[in-house]
Amino acid sequence: MLYDKDIREPLFDFLEEKYGKIRIIEEKQMGRSRADVVMVMPLAVCGIEIKSDADNYSRLKRQVRDYNRYFDYNYIVAGTSHAMHVEEHVPDWWGIITVEIEEGRVDFYMLREAKENPGVDWKRKLSILWRSELAHIQTLNRMPKYRQKSKDFVMDKILMKVSKADLYQQISDELFERDYNEMENMIKNYRR
Repeated sequence: MLYDKDIREPLFDFLEEKYGKIRIIEEKQMGRSRADVVMVMPLAVCGIEIKSDADNYSRLKRQVRDYNRYFDYNYIVAGTSHAMHVEEHVPDWWGIITVEIEEGRVDFYMLREAKENPGVDWKRKLSILWRSELAHIQTLNRMPKYRQKSKDFVMDKILMKVSKADLYQQISDELFERDYNEMENMIKNYRR
């Protein structure tokens, strides 16, 4: 039986080998759910839900709804006990990766590649970014700073002024550059 903790590190290696340049962010809150893994790619942000053999589908309906609001692409990574029925629980555009133990090591199989999510909510996707990261996108696009305005207001302005084609890359760039060790300094500098 594979548990979540047994799957994560080998999964990250598998994804890096398959997709090349990626950044992994674990346990990201989104709506009422928590994404197990957010995979940042140069032009997309992907949500990944892990359903280990010890897991069940009780929360999956809500999780699918939340993932569909935030991410360009979504995957479910399913343990052996879920492999036969996981397709019934996720939309057609979700990718499916199965995982099992083979010859003593964790092995992955791409059952179905993800297709672009037709229902991504760009405002929710932007909300993944910190306020300082949004400010950098404003600077890149020669927008006013709106320092006294809310994050919500700034996201609306960005969506009005910046093309989706540019935002794919700019959001990914911000997430690639995110430094959790520098978060406190970034917040202080932004507030000045």
